Amino acid sequence: MSKHTHSFQAEVAQLLHLVTHSLYSNKEIFLRELVSNASDACDKLRFEALNNSSLFEDAPNLEVRVAFDKDAKTLTITDNGIGMSEGEAIDHLGTIAKSGTKDFMSRLSGDQKKDAQLIGQFGVGFYSGFIVADKITVESRRAGLKPEEGVRWVSGGTGDFETETITRAARGTSVILHLREDATEYLSHWKLKQIIGKYSDHISLPILMQKEEWDKDKGEYIQKDEWEAVNSASALWTRSKKDISDEQYAEFYKNLSYDQDAPLAWSHNRVEGSSEYTQLLYIPAKAPHDLWNRDRKAGIKLYVKRVFIMDEAEALMPAYLRWVKGVVDSADLPLNVSRELLQESRDVRAIRDGNTRRVLAMLEDLAKKDKPAEAAEGADGVTDVVSEEDKAQAGKYSQFYAEFGSVLKEGLGEDFANRDKIAKLLRFASTSSDAVAVSLADYKARMKEGQAAIYYITADNLAAAKHSPQLEVFRKKGIEVLLMTDRVDEWALSHLHEFDGTPLQSVAKGAVDLGSLLDEEEKKAAEAAAETFKPLLDKLKESLKDKAKDVRVTTRLVDSPACLVVEDGDVSNQLARMLKAAGQQAPLSKPILEVNAEHALVKKLDGSAHFDDLAHILFDQALLAEGGLPEDPAAYVKRVNALLV
Repeated sequence: MSKHTHSFQAEVAQLLHLVTHSLYSNKEIFLRELVSNASDACDKLRFEALNNSSLFEDAPNLEVRVAFDKDAKTLTITDNGIGMSEGEAIDHLGTIAKSGTKDFMSRLSGDQKKDAQLIGQFGVGFYSGFIVADKITVESRRAGLKPEEGVRWVSGGTGDFETETITRAARGTSVILHLREDATEYLSHWKLKQIIGKYSDHISLPILMQKEEWDKDKGEYIQKDEWEAVNSASALWTRSKKDISDEQYAEFYKNLSYDQDAPLAWSHNRVEGSSEYTQLLYIPAKAPHDLWNRDRKAGIKLYVKRVFIMDEAEALMPAYLRWVKGVVDSADLPLNVSRELLQESRDVRAIRDGNTRRVLAMLEDLAKKDKPAEAAEGADGVTDVVSEEDKAQAGKYSQFYAEFGSVLKEGLGEDFANRDKIAKLLRFASTSSDAVAVSLADYKARMKEGQAAIYYITADNLAAAKHSPQLEVFRKKGIEVLLMTDRVDEWALSHLHEFDGTPLQSVAKGAVDLGSLLDEEEKKAAEAAAETFKPLLDKLKESLKDKAKDVRVTTRLVDSPACLVVEDGDVSNQLARMLKAAGQQAPLSKPILEVNAEHALVKKLDGSAHFDDLAHILFDQALLAEGGLPEDPAAYVKRVNALLV
């Protein structure tokens, strides 16, 4: 049997250096990763065997075995899963291009605890073995191949690795770690069992170790030929909720998501009816780095009758909830279900709807407990005491919203059935509070008498929103305005026309109708100004005909001379700028210039020898005030300079 030497893919040596040095203080994660890989290999065999039962050969009972040899200083993790051919060993163990190597290395922060979690997240778990080993030997035979078609892969974790064909009777893979002198603590039954219990107890197939008994003569534990399961060997979601601790739920989440932080909340339910399934869904505490990449694979793990089917079943969760982690185990779907069939299945749609309702219910519960009131004596003399559980939940919704609120808003345009529920979960800053904590229900509860709409403004950032000229009359009247600064806001709000019977109105779109909030004198003054200024307005329209759709007198301005608005239904200037910056074509529409008839600059226009220059300066300043730039900055500067001399 001839040996072949292969070079690792470029960057692997650098990766291995980082793994063995940067993550050294988190050594025990190697066992979590290798046991997880072994479990995945068994899941893959079970899946492939759905169409070819002969792949089970004479070993239908899938399992993982963990063994150690103190004399040889080796630790071996063996599975009887799908196994590898020589070509697959070279591809899977010699290259990690498809695992996102560059992204993995760029994400390393120097925080060893956080960096350790990235190993599994980027699919480079096998290489974690080099945290404790100075050499790794892998022996494997793929299910369905002949015994003499086995493969041995060997590497010291440097620049190359060797492969050779071997005879291997057993199907599956053995990963043999040749431990370094400073890693001999893992040659301990108790230590290994403790790590497996911590990280891998939820794995649904048995993890076996040799039993030990005390030898009085030798004064040490001796391994027996008898093997025993050291995990519960039952999937966590199949167990009764009363038998699962919060710590076990949190640990399962961390293994499922490769997240070092505990989840904010979870929901574990068995659903029965027209569709029968078990769901275990988690709300993470932190957003993933690629949250805004809608093309990224996302979704939850799908099992059918406890058989693993696929990792990221995106059909089970709407796109705006793509950050949810969890597991669904269906009793109704066929075992050979494909991604294409998932899109068409009525059972899948029922599961998706059920998952969506469950996640929104979790968020509603978090929102309700976000700021629990302190214990207080009510009118009936009874003191209402806030539970410790509610106190523990306080602040969690604010934490969730800071991470995922922008994505949740996508649901307004994507999930008509749950639009009202989503609207209740939204939070905004406002002219009354810079904190993103104002709900639409909060706003409506403190609307002024006679106020006919919920007012909002969209802007590139909070400062631009707060200082927008469009807010002047609202400040004067003491009317609260919601400040919306997420890039998704305008699109999302175009799908939400009212909340609880009250219309939503952008202060930068259409004419502002404050209804009974304007007194009769103000209304009459506005009408008189429009009539008095009609000749001037006509002249402005002519001068700005290439820039403005219309020019009109406004009641929305107090201190500023002018502002730009758009017609209801038109794309705002802010959204048009965003589309242009993203390289997309924005619909062509001209804004409306509204002028403050009481402002000195507007009054100066009448009869000015520089009317045309002043008109264009007025328009460009209104554009600057809302965060835009003049179409011809040089011409704007030239006009201003000419008036200054």
